[in-house]
Amino acid sequence: QEVKLNSSVTEFNLTRLHSGSRYTVQLQAESEGRYGATISTDPPLPPHSSRVDLPNVQTSSSSSSSSSAGSLRFPFPSDCSQELLNGFTKSGEMDIFPQGRQGALLTVYCDMETDGGGWTVFQRRRDGSVNFFRGWSDYVGGFGDLSGEFWLGLESLHNLTSAARMSLRVDLRVGDQRAYAEYSKFEVSRRFYRLTVGGYSGTAGDSLSYHNNRAFSTKDRDRSSLITRCAMSYRGGWWYRNCHEANLNGLYGVHLQHKVTLWSELNSLIFSMRFGEVFSVFLI
Repeated sequence: QEVKLNSSVTEFNLTRLHSGSRYTVQLQAESEGRYGATISTDPPLPPHSSRVDLPNVQTSSSSSSSSSAGSLRFPFPSDCSQELLNGFTKSGEMDIFPQGRQGALLTVYCDMETDGGGWTVFQRRRDGSVNFFRGWSDYVGGFGDLSGEFWLGLESLHNLTSAARMSLRVDLRVGDQRAYAEYSKFEVSRRFYRLTVGGYSGTAGDSLSYHNNRAFSTKDRDRSSLITRCAMSYRGGWWYRNCHEANLNGLYGVHLQHKVTLWSELNSLIFSMRFGEVFSVFLI
């Protein structure tokens, strides 16, 4: 992998290193298009080492294993589907570059098992441990824990869906009941993070198309023109309409004061919420 750093950085943690492999780290300074001599670690860093002090601007690392950056099909993968093509077949956290080599690195959770794998997970709820009743800045930047419940962030969603045509998959589970909805077209725009979705297939029914072309709303920034403030009423940020047929960011569980709806087309799943753990995950 190759990473460009600004001149103020003095150390950097290398990720995606493999146990049992030996690594060589190369450092090279760059200023106004001119490159200095390459400095290389000699001997190579021992296995398990993941940190190196950086005196200069640009670093790249290469491994003696078959998964070194030089042999990867996509040295700067834009999403998890490219990580799958790179040979990474185990689900887990990985680094991607949604805006290409010159863009910022983004750590995501890759699902390499569901429906052939290669899915970038951008939302997961399974136990109510993370509060989704948050403001605009949190929903834009993302929150939660990639290993548990989280929301990847609207800005990251925009970057991912604007770089290439994306499909969306929503997996729902309550106890031993499972269903999914898949959309062949999915995009989140820059302006108001407006939703574009279409091309439904699956077993859960199409509840998301109702929200097509809707702007995202949160408790402190509601884009709807309705008297009812949907984000406040349903306790979560979403692409509300009047108010929703699907809402997987709302209040978790069953509450008497606040109606909880997961996916309106799947009534049997919704009404059985009280009998088991609710699990939802968004994949693109």
